[in-house]
Amino acid sequence: MKIARIAPVALFGLTAIAIWSATQNQPVKVERLSSEVDRIVPRDATLERLATGFKWVEGPVWIPAGYLLFAEIPSDSIRKWAPGKGVSIFLQPSGYKGSAPYGGPESGSNGMTLDAQGRLTVAGHAQRDVYRLETMNPHGQITILADSYQGKRFNSPNDLVYKSDGSLYFTDPPYGLRTQSDHDPEKQLKVNGVYRLPDASTQKPGSPPANAKLQLLISDLPRPNGIAFSPDEKFLYVDNSEPKKLWMRYRVNSEGAVSDPEVLFDATSDKRDGAPDGMKVDTEGNLYSAGPGGIWIFSSAGKHIGTIDMPEKVGNLAWGGRERKTLYVAANSSLYRLRLEVAGQQPGR
Repeated sequence: MKIARIAPVALFGLTAIAIWSATQNQPVKVERLSSEVDRIVPRDATLERLATGFKWVEGPVWIPAGYLLFAEIPSDSIRKWAPGKGVSIFLQPSGYKGSAPYGGPESGSNGMTLDAQGRLTVAGHAQRDVYRLETMNPHGQITILADSYQGKRFNSPNDLVYKSDGSLYFTDPPYGLRTQSDHDPEKQLKVNGVYRLPDASTQKPGSPPANAKLQLLISDLPRPNGIAFSPDEKFLYVDNSEPKKLWMRYRVNSEGAVSDPEVLFDATSDKRDGAPDGMKVDTEGNLYSAGPGGIWIFSSAGKHIGTIDMPEKVGNLAWGGRERKTLYVAANSSLYRLRLEVAGQQPGR
């Protein structure tokens, strides 16, 4: 039993209570579809709620200095959680920077990752770009890596991942637009694409967006969302949130393009709360993803081996801790963590 520590956290101009040390850890409930999951999720695993009181959290990323960043999209902020200190605001605004109220439900930034140099890269979402912080000073220099394709503004970049060659891959559904619709009056692109930005990690600080380099890799998914590479980078995983709930796998060629699309799993018939969303991969190639009911785990062969039941709808997840065996989960109003037995893949390679 732990004593809860509470502190005020500003949300939407009000004061909400964020709890960052749960009064009691709860046992993890796992739908064990294969014995393969037993060596990943121990039978005595527990789920700890680190913080709550938010509206919609997303995009967690572990910073090697020993803390977690995550997006609180409706309040247009990136939050920082540090052990023993709880939650504070890291960057606000993180997406929309207009003076008038946004008028849509998701005004902030979304997914985040690190490049090989440890620089934070952010899916700007309502800001309709992807950007990089040149240092971990939130008030320091920010470089917009890309913000349009063939002269047309992005919809709302959602999630992103680096390949070891320094290229950046990201998804661009319309969830950050005010109506979140393909018919939004501000939507300029007909597709909801998946893009590659070559040499993103070598883009000079403060340089203009490298839009001319952009490559549209995938254009036939209605709502591309989470994105991840297999450890050997032979495959790119992209999931689709709606209307079909799909996990897709693509073969990656030597030039960084993708081919041979394959439906890894179709969960459209699963009516539990949640949909395919943020994804991460462990060092053995197992895939972990937000999905109906919680966190879906697929083996490196693409077999659905288990689901970690979660008390709230999951948005995204990230590996953290010294050994990268702690899984941090952004789920609706709360931030959670649980300890697993296999280490996660390091962002940025």
